[in-house]
Amino acid sequence: MPESTVILDATAIQRALTRIAHEIAERSEISTEVVLVGIPTGGVPLAERLAKVLSEIWKHPVPIGSLDVSMHRDDLDRRAAPKIHPTVMPFDVTGKTVVLVDDVLFSGRTIRAAMDALNDFGRPKKIQLAVLIDRGHRELPIKADFVGKNVPTAPEEEIRAQLGKMDEVILERK
Repeated sequence: MPESTVILDATAIQRALTRIAHEIAERSEISTEVVLVGIPTGGVPLAERLAKVLSEIWKHPVPIGSLDVSMHRDDLDRRAAPKIHPTVMPFDVTGKTVVLVDDVLFSGRTIRAAMDALNDFGRPKKIQLAVLIDRGHRELPIKADFVGKNVPTAPEEEIRAQLGKMDEVILERK
């Protein structure tokens, strides 16, 4: 039976997102050129929450999109049929600072797929990455610009971010 440990509760998640939003604001020269793009499933609610905090900081709405990366993954031939999520990109990314948002950064392959998928929507000025959890074990040279918490893990461990009615991030040891 797997052993579970809560590594972030709702309060800690909100605190991490507030800190990430302030870091994004500090590093952004022109706030009106920043757009947030969540990667389903966990990155979308995180992008929505970051946009809310950034809107309070900047005093203007921050555009949000969601980007399905299923068909851009390099392991399509090794997976069952991918679950497709809608891509919603209500803005042109050309010339913008795009902050990709995801819940957990692991191998880096999802982020590579997201960058490939993003090219279908234009040429951003800059792409940054915000993640709630960075658990290490990179297979590609990808590093998050904004991290809520670094959690060193063993490869066989799993991290689940539950966002919704009950917010928490759980580390499961098998």
